[in-house]
Amino acid sequence: MSRGERIDRFINKWVSRKLTVFVLASVALFNGYISGSEWIIISSIYLGIEGTADVIERLFKARGGY
Repeated sequence: MSRGERIDRFINKWVSRKLTVFVLASVALFNGYISGSEWIIISSIYLGIEGTADVIERLFKARGGY
């Protein structure tokens, strides 16, 4: 297993993707790589997509779709 695969496995197992995106965007913001408006766009889009996926998954489970 390559180093990248190990890191990806760790992240998938222990850290949520939403938190990872938020932390990376925040680090980029504070280091001056992105602006505040770019940070808002990145965070909003990703959290919105993940939130929608979570809602759909819960609806399927509630209806016995899985």
